[in-house]
Amino acid sequence: MVSNRHSNSLWAQVVERFRSDKTGMGALTVVGLFFALVLSAQLGWVGSDWQEEIGQPFAPPHVMGAKADVQAEQEAQAPVKQLDISDIDPLAPFYEKWQQKASGVTIHNQIKQDTLPWGGDRIGRDVLKKAIKGAQISILVGLTAALMATLIGTVLGAVGGYFGGAVDDALEWLYNVFNAIPYVLLIFALAAVFKSGPLAKVFSNGIMNVVVILSLVGWTGIYRLVRAEYIKHRSRDYVRAAEAIGASHFSRLFVHILPNISHVILVQLSLHVVGFIKAEVILSFLGLGVSIDMVSWGTMLSESQTELILGIWWQFLAATTMMAIFVTAFALFTDALRDALDPKIR
Repeated sequence: MVSNRHSNSLWAQVVERFRSDKTGMGALTVVGLFFALVLSAQLGWVGSDWQEEIGQPFAPPHVMGAKADVQAEQEAQAPVKQLDISDIDPLAPFYEKWQQKASGVTIHNQIKQDTLPWGGDRIGRDVLKKAIKGAQISILVGLTAALMATLIGTVLGAVGGYFGGAVDDALEWLYNVFNAIPYVLLIFALAAVFKSGPLAKVFSNGIMNVVVILSLVGWTGIYRLVRAEYIKHRSRDYVRAAEAIGASHFSRLFVHILPNISHVILVQLSLHVVGFIKAEVILSFLGLGVSIDMVSWGTMLSESQTELILGIWWQFLAATTMMAIFVTAFALFTDALRDALDPKIR
């Protein structure tokens, strides 16, 4: 009987084990929906008009209905009716039109909604649109930073673990320098330098600031694991066979060894995505993350501090709910992926 080589390959077995995990498949579905939402927001299909003030300040969600005192507030804020003096001055009706024409300003009366699907913020912006746009920023920052940190850690770990000697010693010294500083303090120090220090003009984009900061502090864990794997694999028979047939160092590094440790890198990548999303939320919450003209889950939580005191809870609930769903789903996806990639778990 002829066996199907493709079905018995490593990656085919990984896919089969992952598909048999119902929790992992459900988490993958949720993560896929979030990525589709992020892509739609990036293309401007949804959430592009999140800055428009379409509702009353602190407009409640639809399920709560309009405020009982909205009409009273509107009547109290309505301008007092002016006395009609057209009988005394026949030009009185034209004064306002002439004034607008002279200033070049046309006044448009926009009717703002009393309720919004997920409520409104302090100036009447739709919280649902802000949460969608915030998901785009937070997830893109977490994913991009995780990819960069994984790339840095993988390359440095591969070089140090494969060559050893002075190269490995130099990279170990660099690793120890970064690892000696507490993770949180290093993030805050770099954020302060990029925001108001000598590098503020170079890194003027808030999103790029966060991505660079998280990449610089997040590569150390991946480096340690990849270095250990390369030390273990560099003396294996298949690597020596590749050397015997004349394969270059680059080929042995990234063509022969790398595919055999890719499961370690993939798991670390997925773990870093979740960790970096949380870190971005904390930085934006403290005012060290994305710029003030952008919105992320962190900036929404920062705004909701004062709102909670006033009993306005819907912006806080929207940001925390979306973040909790995505982070939980991604963590479950990571666990399922790790189990599928581990051949010892059948």
